[in-house]
Amino acid sequence: MLRKARIGDVKAMHRLINMSAGKGEMLPRSLMDIYGSLRDFFVYSAEDESPIIGICAMNIIWENLAEIRSLYVDEKHRHRGIGKNLVESCISEAITLELFRIFTLTYKRDFFAKLNFREVDRTTLPEKIWSDCFRCPKYPDFCDEVAMIIEL
Repeated sequence: MLRKARIGDVKAMHRLINMSAGKGEMLPRSLMDIYGSLRDFFVYSAEDESPIIGICAMNIIWENLAEIRSLYVDEKHRHRGIGKNLVESCISEAITLELFRIFTLTYKRDFFAKLNFREVDRTTLPEKIWSDCFRCPKYPDFCDEVAMIIEL
């Protein structure tokens, strides 16, 4: 079941994000950060009250730009369309808000290419570079994520 995240989901989301970060798949996030951006998140569970097995957020960066971030699907449930559904829900919400340029920084180039994202030079995303990237310990010389964008 795909739905918007709720307050009661935060601790599970925090665990999933930081478990994924421990594997080098994404950057860690604090509980405070997740509470503060809760409305950005969609979650996926097999049933209404079962544990969360997937998460994804759509973060507004600027008046003409949004970011897909914190995408995670439990390893046992991958390759079943859950990640695609999560990303498409975020894209749909961005369109509702009249945001038609959506990007991601990812290690999953092929996954996002299948969703019509194309690779771009990260310098084409200045709003992002000076917000989150500037605070990242990998910035600027060690970033190994691929910048990808879709323009609708």
